[in-house]
Amino acid sequence: MSEDWQTKYGTRRVRRDPPTLEEAIFAATGITDDLDSQAEIAAALMGMPLDVVQAEVKKAARAAVRSPTTRVIAGEQGAQRSVVVERRVVRRFGNDKRI
Repeated sequence: MSEDWQTKYGTRRVRRDPPTLEEAIFAATGITDDLDSQAEIAAALMGMPLDVVQAEVKKAARAAVRSPTTRVIAGEQGAQRSVVVERRVVRRFGNDKRI
């Protein structure tokens, strides 16, 4: 699936790919926790039959139970704490001599 158009620099082309089944299931998982609803959403995104998608959603749910995506850091005496990572952006200009 591509679309072409002419610009003053020549022909430009954009490729549009439909989502993969894994991407559709991941998106549906973010929307709802109900497995049947996830299967319906993923099937609608992919244009696939509901039976095929339901089997894949159930497989993904079983895999998610085995390997949790959240990490908890236990502090002193087993108390849970949050870890926040921030990135500080430093802008430097080409004529800036300070270090």
